[in-house]
Amino acid sequence: MTAPGRRSSTFTRLLRHGFTDPSAAERLLDSVELAPMRNDPVLLEALGATADPDLALHGLVRLLEVQPGPLAQRELLDTVIAAKPLRDRLLGVLGASAALADHLARHPKDWQALVTYEPRDLHPGVAEFERGLAEAGDPVALRVAYRRCLLSIAARDVCGTTDVAETAAELADLATATLRAALAIARAAAPDDAASCRLAVIAMGKCGGHELNYVSDVDVIFVGEAAEGADEGKALRSATKLASHMMRICSETTVEGSIWPVDANLRPEGRNGPLVRTLSSHLAYYQRWAKTWEFQALLKARPVAGDIELGDEYVTALEPLVWKAAERENFVPDVQKMRRRVVENIPVAEVDRELKLGPGGLRDVEFAVQLLQLVHGRADASLRSGTTLDALQALAAGGYVGRADAVQLDSAYRFLRTMEHRIQLYRLRRTHLVPHDEADQRRIGRSLGLRTDPVAELNREWKRHSSVVRRLHEKLFYRPLLDAVAQLAPGEARLSPEAARERMVALGYADPASALRHLEALASGVSRKAAIQRTLLPVLLGWFADSADPDAGLLNFRKVSDALGKTPWYLRLLRDEGAAAENLARVLSAGRLAPDLLMRAPEAVALLGDGDGGGLVPRSHAHLEQEILAAVGRAGGAVQAVTAARGVRRRELFRTAAADIVGSYGTETQPAEADQGALVDRVGGAISDLTAATLAGTLRAVVREGWGEELPTRFAIIGMGRFGGHELGYGSDADVLFVHEPREGVEERVAADAANKVVSEMRRLLQIPSADPPLLIDADLRPEGKSGPLVRSLKSYEAYYRRWSLVWESQALLRAEVVAGDEDLGRRFIELIDPLRYPAEGLGDDAVREIRRLKARMESERMPRGADPKLHTKLGPGGLSDVEWTVQLFQLHHGWAEPGLRTTRTREALAAACAAGLISGEDAATLDEAWVLATRVRNAVMLVRGRAGDTFPSHGRELAAVGRYLGYGPGHVGDMLDAYRRTARRARGVVEELFYGA
Repeated sequence: MTAPGRRSSTFTRLLRHGFTDPSAAERLLDSVELAPMRNDPVLLEALGATADPDLALHGLVRLLEVQPGPLAQRELLDTVIAAKPLRDRLLGVLGASAALADHLARHPKDWQALVTYEPRDLHPGVAEFERGLAEAGDPVALRVAYRRCLLSIAARDVCGTTDVAETAAELADLATATLRAALAIARAAAPDDAASCRLAVIAMGKCGGHELNYVSDVDVIFVGEAAEGADEGKALRSATKLASHMMRICSETTVEGSIWPVDANLRPEGRNGPLVRTLSSHLAYYQRWAKTWEFQALLKARPVAGDIELGDEYVTALEPLVWKAAERENFVPDVQKMRRRVVENIPVAEVDRELKLGPGGLRDVEFAVQLLQLVHGRADASLRSGTTLDALQALAAGGYVGRADAVQLDSAYRFLRTMEHRIQLYRLRRTHLVPHDEADQRRIGRSLGLRTDPVAELNREWKRHSSVVRRLHEKLFYRPLLDAVAQLAPGEARLSPEAARERMVALGYADPASALRHLEALASGVSRKAAIQRTLLPVLLGWFADSADPDAGLLNFRKVSDALGKTPWYLRLLRDEGAAAENLARVLSAGRLAPDLLMRAPEAVALLGDGDGGGLVPRSHAHLEQEILAAVGRAGGAVQAVTAARGVRRRELFRTAAADIVGSYGTETQPAEADQGALVDRVGGAISDLTAATLAGTLRAVVREGWGEELPTRFAIIGMGRFGGHELGYGSDADVLFVHEPREGVEERVAADAANKVVSEMRRLLQIPSADPPLLIDADLRPEGKSGPLVRSLKSYEAYYRRWSLVWESQALLRAEVVAGDEDLGRRFIELIDPLRYPAEGLGDDAVREIRRLKARMESERMPRGADPKLHTKLGPGGLSDVEWTVQLFQLHHGWAEPGLRTTRTREALAAACAAGLISGEDAATLDEAWVLATRVRNAVMLVRGRAGDTFPSHGRELAAVGRYLGYGPGHVGDMLDAYRRTARRARGVVEELFYGA
């Protein structure tokens, strides 16, 4: 007897053997059923070796309790004590699977399925499983027989007799036998249907790939043909009945539960398509309509049941199409996009526990392997395995994947699949989530041989293997390209030149030969630069491939690398700043403008590396003006001063363009900016502030060079158009007015001469050919247009506007804002024009008619010949002009009464009109959306082509790049154009009503 307060020796032994509830275990060991072997050390040792000793002991007691009598109990106990293989198998299953323990409790004699231990039982195939299911003549009996077979598979698995790949293959073979048995039951129930048709069952997914889980949907496709002499339509109806019945037999829940769902949604047209098609119908669909992912799915197609000859014909007919899939346009981006979509659809709360679909999960390995198979399997038949690990081994043997990478991925995949198996085996439920419960994690960890601290060790190993997969799954595609050109590891199998070319083409490179030369130049050699670039390039190549012009991205990276490669900070930036490399890849492959700006001063790449993104935040107007004026002050003369100012402008244009591209594309850690209006406002504000600061610096330089510290006349620059509205784009000119006022005692003529010389010199200096982009000054909105003087005095403006001002000039002045020069003079100019642009009591009817007439004339006369009006962002219906003229009509009409309308900014004025009740919220949103989209398109065109344009590019790659900037993936430029037309059409409807009064 144990003394009070002291634990029994049995209690201590149970703790030592891994029991978590020794008190309950003691009670079970003291039960009548276990009396004959209560103190047998062999039993405790065997229980302690299981994944969950408490669960195993409880299951054993239950199994003994349900034996039909004392003799049956004695037989079971004797076998457990005397036969180590049975003991290990039975207790191993009971300690790993509560569901199989329940099965044994319902079917007490099924434990005897584990007694046989002959060589042929170690690795059974389809034939052996068919014998195990042979007597099942109805769905219930089939379930019982299936579980009996599953019992033996699980026993071999948990005892280590089979590894994870062999277990998965056995599960697939058992599924094959089960489908055949289910089809036999269905045929027996409908002999006339069976006689009139040929029906082949094609396994897909993990069943087809011979790598099934314990509980998984079994994906299938059905192929049907008429039996000889039968009508095809009738035969297909019969085949559909048989297929449907077969699916129900496996999927429906009975008193013995279900087997697994049979899923036929991978068939052509998915759920919307017929369940059974003829071979010719399948072929026609795949030749004409199939998407990339459907060919990827066909990698695992395998005939398993029904008419195997017909199934073989199906596979043979479709095989050539599968191996041509890599030739499809946007093949790699399509596959990668599908992978990203899978990750995005995982509930946020489950991402960190998702073993299959999450980042670093099983699907990452499978997608990477399948991608490589599709690219290279056309030319190398050794790669055409439907089994992931076999395909990975073949890829490594052929040099398509680095051997070290393949070994690491193989190990990670096996570990993750084993975890998945153990999780599913417990309740025989379909799940890929790692459980929260510590007891569940402890059982899983112990089942994997982690016994010291099972929970901590399990999580550590899981994270380590997931990290390996995350690191390697994309690199797997690109690393061999570097090995092929750098040739650094003697004896390593490498991609052949043709295989490397194929892979570059699949990635979207139009000139694979040049791309491989760039790779060779970047990756070859033993320098620190080459070593760091070899590390970076696999990831960079993936980001380039995600763009519309991978060739340009790689070429531009080589140029930057050639310019900065010997600079220590550049290599350190790319190596250590995670964001810098991705930002650089996005910028270099998004079009011509940003790379051109960068190439003129490559050191600006440092802006991309600020870890918190601060390097891409636009600088304020005050900050920019201060820097430019300081640079001008240090310069020796006007030319050097303006060169310095233009250099700052170039750098800041690059900062703005880079931020715009990164915000539009998004990164791996930061999604694309959802608020398109915010992007437009940031770009417009940044470029307008930069232009104002540049003009201020240029004015200072010109005045200092010609007159010293003070000009003989006060001088101000008024921003007009998009400049005054803070809405400049990358390709916009600076619309301005120049105003001066002679200083006291200075003659009008002297003052006017000085002002004109300033303007002339500013325009000349800002357009001198150099490495920096010119800043074009446009003064055509001045009184009398091109016929009038470039500069007027404030009195001259006053006299002109009092006598001659036209309604279009009042409209143009709505955007007038002081941007540089004498602030007091600028303020008085604004006071002068306010009554013109915000006329008391609004516009008269004649003025409104004149504005409408001018708008209609502009639409008809200024549209470029040959342009599609519906896609012209400036003058087309629903374009910028439509929205702006409508908003400006509100301002001219109501600005005198509504202070909110007294703004130079289109979106602010539109919001103010809505707040004042002049336009409905819905109509305002429609106009705002159209204006933002049209502005984004113009910005995109400039970023992509490096020159301004008001309509979509005609060149395919440029159009795709504009689409990528606007958030449209590869192959969706048609959707982009349709969306633009739709948005513009809705806006035009609003304009017709509000502007034209239709």
